[in-house]
Amino acid sequence: MRIIAAGLLLLMAAIFLVARHFEPSYPVLSYPIAFSEAAMVGGLADWFAVTALFRHPLGLPIPHTAIIPEKKNRIADNMAKFLQANFLTPDVVARRMRSFNLARAAGDFLIAPSGGGASRFRTGAGELLADILESLDPDRLGNQVRAGLKSQLDKVELSPLLGQALQSAIADKRHLPLLDNMIRWAGVALEQNEELVRDMVRQRANALVRWTGLDERLANSVLDGLYKLLAEILINPQHPLRLKVEEGLEKYAHALIYDAVTREKVEHLKHEIIDNPAVGNWWQGVWERMRLAMIDMARNPDGALSDHLGGTLSELGQALREDEQLQAQINRFARRTAVGLTSRHGGHIVQLVSETVRRWDARTISDRIEGAVGRDLQFIRINGTLVGGLVGLAIHIVDQLL
Repeated sequence: MRIIAAGLLLLMAAIFLVARHFEPSYPVLSYPIAFSEAAMVGGLADWFAVTALFRHPLGLPIPHTAIIPEKKNRIADNMAKFLQANFLTPDVVARRMRSFNLARAAGDFLIAPSGGGASRFRTGAGELLADILESLDPDRLGNQVRAGLKSQLDKVELSPLLGQALQSAIADKRHLPLLDNMIRWAGVALEQNEELVRDMVRQRANALVRWTGLDERLANSVLDGLYKLLAEILINPQHPLRLKVEEGLEKYAHALIYDAVTREKVEHLKHEIIDNPAVGNWWQGVWERMRLAMIDMARNPDGALSDHLGGTLSELGQALREDEQLQAQINRFARRTAVGLTSRHGGHIVQLVSETVRRWDARTISDRIEGAVGRDLQFIRINGTLVGGLVGLAIHIVDQLL
């Protein structure tokens, strides 16, 4: 477009010279002379005006030229003020956000994205999670998690919770299967250690009993009595020993809740377990296995985590698209957030624009603005040439008529 504008100006100069040369022989050429002469004036004037915006014409320091480079700081400030006054105001942002259903748009994307966006989104989320887990120091993170867990456990008094749980289990008879299993376990343990019981009876029997062989009969009687006792306790819900055990459990549940000494003992035991290095090492190993497993699941596009994430995203998208109340809540939250950000940080945004433009050198800002306006600047020169020529021709015609 620069070449066309300059070529048109040169064409007008050529017409002017040729017409002036032949005008004595052909008086009618006065009209092309008037047209081309005015066209050159108009083209040159508009070339000067366009050039003066961005640089000194012909490199001459003519006053009020190179306006944009000379005034770039003021332009930067005015541009920033314009953005803040017309775009980054709470009213404008709120009005624009009010007319846009952000929640529904997000729901549509999560359900049926274009170009496989859901797959890329899911894969990207998995990669991001894996990268985060890998970048964290395992020992430091494990210690932080352990410290956080310990801090939370320190705040919780376990004794009342255990007491209430035990009371609830007794009231619902959920302790009976556990009690029956303990009785059966005692019978199995007794059966596996019969010889130990026999040796204990023999060692405590005197020499006369051992000489007569009564120690063996005594040991058998003891074992038979224990087996019979366990069987009776197991099959008889009202057995005195069973009732005694249940009574003891009820008393202990009550003590866990209301007895200060019992509660203090439980808390002391809790702190001993938490502070035990073996428990810390165990938790460190558990956390490291969890971390590695989560990394593997996150990096596996066909794994359960990816499928679960994809299903979760689809369900979320369905809810966002169909639930109008949820849409209203999310849109209201997004609108308030955008308005709040504009109110608090709008000045910082325009300050960034202003400072960026201020840092540009004169050549850069001239080239960028000239490039942004583009071909229209050269159309100004072309229009100036043609309009100037037409005005000059019109003046010449009026002059001839008068």
